[in-house]
Amino acid sequence: METQVEKTVVNKSSAGLIFALMAGYSMIYMDKSMISTAIITMAEEFSLDTGQTGLIMSFFFLGYSLMQIPGGWLADKIGAKKVLMLSLAIISIFSFAFGAVSSLMLFMVIRFFAGLGHGGYPPSCSKSIADNFPQERRTFIQSLILSTSGIGGILAFTLGANLININWRYGYLALGTLFAVALVLVGVFVPKQATSEKTSGNKPAIKFSQVITNRNVLVLFVAMLLLNFLLYGNMSWLPSFLAKKFAIDIKTISYLLAVNAIFQTIATMFAGKLLSKLFLGKERIFIISATVLAAILVAAFVASNNLVVSMICLISVSMVSISAFTAIFTWPHKIMDPSIIGSSIGIINTGGTLGGFLAPMILGQLIKAAGGSFTLAFGFMAVASLLCGLCVLGVKKEA
Repeated sequence: METQVEKTVVNKSSAGLIFALMAGYSMIYMDKSMISTAIITMAEEFSLDTGQTGLIMSFFFLGYSLMQIPGGWLADKIGAKKVLMLSLAIISIFSFAFGAVSSLMLFMVIRFFAGLGHGGYPPSCSKSIADNFPQERRTFIQSLILSTSGIGGILAFTLGANLININWRYGYLALGTLFAVALVLVGVFVPKQATSEKTSGNKPAIKFSQVITNRNVLVLFVAMLLLNFLLYGNMSWLPSFLAKKFAIDIKTISYLLAVNAIFQTIATMFAGKLLSKLFLGKERIFIISATVLAAILVAAFVASNNLVVSMICLISVSMVSISAFTAIFTWPHKIMDPSIIGSSIGIINTGGTLGGFLAPMILGQLIKAAGGSFTLAFGFMAVASLLCGLCVLGVKKEA
């Protein structure tokens, strides 16, 4: 009887923890997606050119990239909950601030600090998962939380877009409030003391220098960088490609992107199930298969002149590539020591944020060099996907 009661308490506690982490991650992705809509209205209001709006977005990714590794290290040292709450508090404050200022310099500075806040969340979230769940459950739970990328996208293209249409400042007032709500949820549901700390015994601590030179960490860093050329490249240039090739208006594109986000959410959760069951111990095969298939689908997407066929290819690319991303992001839970999972994820995900920083610029230059054609740029994304698959051959399975 006591065991059953104890089990019920643990299940309730786990559900609250997962819900809190998912709430924060949803807001993270909503913020990332919403800026692309808000920046259009801001550019009109403040007469900003594409170079200036690009700086606002680049400064965010600069802050994001710089904080990934320190954020992961702090999560390992002082605990995941403290870093999660600090990250959400920073983003909430600077979301409110972003909607209150009216100069390019302040927009850039505020987005930089918002990026710093964002940078601490993914590694400390992974650390919290490693601390509070057994290894056999971590992959699925991590994939469940990553599925909020779609939820955040849906919120950005519905709630966020509607508020921005009224006044872009309302969008950031709402965003700051939602981050504050996520902060409260983390404060209530995330445990103060990690279970891993209670069971670590006399195991010698792993130095940060050992983490940053670990072969698996470095290989997955490069793999994540390459894959994010596809993920962020697709995110950055897809609206322009659809508008040019099929003469679709912004409203229709937003609808298509929202549908795409729903399928991404489903794919992330499904990938977690596959990686926990069918592909347990076969992550390398899963990633290689997904990245090769993604490259083929990208080529088919660009080659098609039929909107329906192109959208089927696009949704397939999104589902397959996000599955590869999920596999790379969750793999450290199986091959790395839980005591350094925060630092490991921080380093690996820095590759992803650098991809987000570099992809729009590189692809923009390729489109320009091709005289406005997107074929070369999407070809580059397909090659990057293939290289990502080859890269994971260098991962050693042992922890």
